[in-house]
Amino acid sequence: MRLSAIDSYSMYLFHNGTNGSSCRLLGAHRTVWRRKPCVRFSVWAPHAQKVSVVGDFNDWNPETHPMERAEDGEIWKRYIPDLPEGTLYKYAIVTPSGETILKADPYGFRAQLRPDTASVVASLNYRWRDGAWRKKQAAGDSYSRPMNIYEVHAGSWRQHPDGSFYSYRELAEELVPYVKDMNYTHVELMPLCEYPFDGSWGYQATGYFAPTSRYGEPEDLMYLVDQCHRNGIGVILDWVPGHFCRDAHGLRHFDGEPLYESGNPLLAENKDWDTMNFDYGRPEVRSFLISSALFWLEEYHFDGLRIDAVASMLYLDYGKKEGEWQANKYGGRENLEAVEFLRQLNTAVFREMPQALMVAEESTTWPLVSRPVDQGGLGFNYKWNMGWMNDMLQYMSTDPLFRKGCQDLITFSLYYAFSENFILPLSHDEVVHGKKSLIDRMPGDYWQKFAGLRAFYGYWMSHPGKKLLFMGGEFGQFIEWRYAEQLDWLLLDYPMHRQMQDYSRDLNRYYLDHPEFWQEDFDWKGFQWISCDDRDNSVIAFVRTGKEPGTETVVVCNFTPVVRREYRIGAPEPGTWQEVFNSDAESFGGSGVRSGTLQENGKVEIRTEKVPCHGREQSLVLTLPPLAVVYFQRKKETAEKQNTPLGKKKMEGDSHESVIGSV
Repeated sequence: MRLSAIDSYSMYLFHNGTNGSSCRLLGAHRTVWRRKPCVRFSVWAPHAQKVSVVGDFNDWNPETHPMERAEDGEIWKRYIPDLPEGTLYKYAIVTPSGETILKADPYGFRAQLRPDTASVVASLNYRWRDGAWRKKQAAGDSYSRPMNIYEVHAGSWRQHPDGSFYSYRELAEELVPYVKDMNYTHVELMPLCEYPFDGSWGYQATGYFAPTSRYGEPEDLMYLVDQCHRNGIGVILDWVPGHFCRDAHGLRHFDGEPLYESGNPLLAENKDWDTMNFDYGRPEVRSFLISSALFWLEEYHFDGLRIDAVASMLYLDYGKKEGEWQANKYGGRENLEAVEFLRQLNTAVFREMPQALMVAEESTTWPLVSRPVDQGGLGFNYKWNMGWMNDMLQYMSTDPLFRKGCQDLITFSLYYAFSENFILPLSHDEVVHGKKSLIDRMPGDYWQKFAGLRAFYGYWMSHPGKKLLFMGGEFGQFIEWRYAEQLDWLLLDYPMHRQMQDYSRDLNRYYLDHPEFWQEDFDWKGFQWISCDDRDNSVIAFVRTGKEPGTETVVVCNFTPVVRREYRIGAPEPGTWQEVFNSDAESFGGSGVRSGTLQENGKVEIRTEKVPCHGREQSLVLTLPPLAVVYFQRKKETAEKQNTPLGKKKMEGDSHESVIGSV
């Protein structure tokens, strides 16, 4: 990493909140001083009386290596020669009250393995081999590309027999081929910024520039990202700029006074999470956080950041009772400084990394979250659709006998589906704290639970929006996620779980191979209802359409355990339609009910009839399998036989014909 001089310009930018590379100004960096190799230490501690560098090299003695103030009077610096890689250090800070406290380096690139808390002198030296991936990503935007994300907690995806963690390099050797085989496009890693408490899952950090040492060294994480890219897999990092942990060696009261957090107690603390909130009104804090975001994107080659708990940043009263919060200058509950920070953050990221993914976990109706700043938005390019997630989990948890009373839960999302650039998440938060696993939420007996989950996934994959699934959901893990234990991989010894995994793999493959499922995710051009109001039968039908003529899939969902025979839907086009994907296939553990007539070529086909239905001139009469989703595509030969411009157009644009899960 190129070092930034501790000069008036760099410090001006830092104190102005616009130094997006302040990690080059502050922290521990190798350099040459007075013609000798050394490490330059620099730290922001404006309230401190004295600051020293202490470590294993000086027996942690504050008197040995005192630091001096830079010309701004707030940054302290010291050059120390002959320090090898791996040297442990902290800052000994004399507070305004005269107390001496020891703090880890906020800008440290490496941290000591918990429960120890020192920073570690580290140079970031890695030879990247992902040039082809980076070039490909820069060549286009992500909106019209497939995005099917596999969310992973590094410590519990797999573990060694003795319960110890896989290292970053071991994950590279096992996780990467698994994700590739399962046909996911991206991995999202839960927070990896150094954190002291395993039970926080990484959401209470101390080191915003140091990857956790639980799984190895910085270069090992770089290797994991590199291997993902070389195998065509993007990597998103879960990043937490909303709050930080209270631990004594961390950011809280860093120089004896509120510094990274507000001096106003009503703003400083998040009591529900027992954490501290960042002070977004302080320019130096904005420089710190923006630098951290760019650091992970530039130095570690992450493709994007998922921003945790954006709602907690946007609202002053988030999680607080009456009298526990203070209104803004206009009397409202919006955190104006946080809004400004998020816009500044996204502007800075996209200026440096136009192809980056900036994903907001935002659970309210705040407008224009995924719209550009110059259009009045917050500047993210994606937002988690928490409304869709909550509605669908409620619907799928309802006994099928009563689903006709809540049909709106599966259709309401289309009222707002294109108001933001949505990702449809089925995340870690939905399989913990007594909520049950996804499969255990499905009502009914053992078979019905698997059938219901397959139907849910089939609908989810065909709904507009990008996709995210937490690990274990792909094979139907029955118990809730446990952060201290690995997934129940032994379940794959049982046929239904193994078939569930096969189903997820094939469904993901269908998604990848059919651009109608992702090219027009954010526009009505990619979606048409056929039927949305058959609540008595709990059936919906719709069409997904791609950019090219002939790229369309008809989706029919039956959310009851009843076979619906002679079920009629309007056909988008006349001709012969083929069943190309059936979640009820025997190969997936289903009952094997076919939607139409099995032909000699092994395909299930249905011919349209000249009977108007659902506002269309012709219709299809189907047999709907129980608790199942079926995909249909128009047979190519149909368009060939039609001597019409429409038929010719359809034929010219037809590029896919696949049968997955048909029996």
